[in-house]
Amino acid sequence: MRTTRASNFLYLVMGALSVAIVAGVLVASGAFDRTDAGAQSSTATATATPTASPSRSSASSAAVPTDVSDIYRRVSPGVAYIAVTNAKGRASGSGWVYDSDGTIVTNDHVVEGARHVSVRFSENGDPIDAQVVGADPSTDIAVLKIDPSKVKGGIKPLQLADSGKIEPGQPAIAIGSPFGLQGTVTSGIVSALGREIQAPNGFTISGVIQTDAAINPGNSGGPLLDDTGRVIGINSQIATNGSDSNSGVGFAVPIDTVKQVVPQIKADGKIDRAWLGVSTSDAAPRDGAVVQQVQGAPAERAGLKPGDIIVSFDGRSIATASDLGQAVLTRKPGDTVKVVVQRNGSRETLDVTLGTRPNEAQQG
Repeated sequence: MRTTRASNFLYLVMGALSVAIVAGVLVASGAFDRTDAGAQSSTATATATPTASPSRSSASSAAVPTDVSDIYRRVSPGVAYIAVTNAKGRASGSGWVYDSDGTIVTNDHVVEGARHVSVRFSENGDPIDAQVVGADPSTDIAVLKIDPSKVKGGIKPLQLADSGKIEPGQPAIAIGSPFGLQGTVTSGIVSALGREIQAPNGFTISGVIQTDAAINPGNSGGPLLDDTGRVIGINSQIATNGSDSNSGVGFAVPIDTVKQVVPQIKADGKIDRAWLGVSTSDAAPRDGAVVQQVQGAPAERAGLKPGDIIVSFDGRSIATASDLGQAVLTRKPGDTVKVVVQRNGSRETLDVTLGTRPNEAQQG
């Protein structure tokens, strides 16, 4: 799939698309391909016991260089290599410990169609069987469950950051298993915020973090960390220009989305998402989300029309299409909200009763 903002026809591919153990050739198709070949690693992973994250003020953070080796030492015991058996063979990806009860977070596309899943916390560690609790294809998030008593040395949940405090230019650190090389750490910065990528079911994931930390096939589902070792997102996709390796443009689903999604999956195994029923684009240089197509009953019944510029949703100002996508995610099917649109030079307020998002996005 082509990115809508790329000037050189970049293709989005899964950054850690399950790496097929038996394949020998990497496929760069710009799609959710589960047959990428994975390299076998013989490098040992650090297994030192984590210590508490150092506290720091924003004033001092600029003066203290990020110690990536310290972060790796503390955090890597909570990052998992995920092995999957599905109808196409064997594949792999990354994941991380969300909770001390044995909850593991990864990408939906890593475990989609899995017949058997296991996790491993060090290269020499024993595989631990994992149950797929459920998934949300609309955000590309999946939840696994393991028996925490089977983790040698004890299970190590990672600390979570706050998406609202992330800024472009701040350090970003990725840990995962690119090409099957477990325990690989790379670093860079947060390149941009508020990006959009396409989910496995064709819907748009909004509010995405862009980073230049190297992310490759096998990193999917692994954590993107800040300079204290807290998780700021799940590494999910990369942009390419003809190959399937890192080009300095990677994308991570933000941690606040994870915080919203994981408890719902743990409770119900899935999420019924609210649906407005429109496709939109930015209204730049002005604020708002331009309605490109009306695709469903909620928008049709409310009277939304192509060309409308949505400037407010449920009392929340809308500056971009990404803002609108994030705002809809905060509501539930059946909720009635007020949507303010700019139409023919004047503003109108429409009452919209949100529907339930279909399993896959409409094409065209």
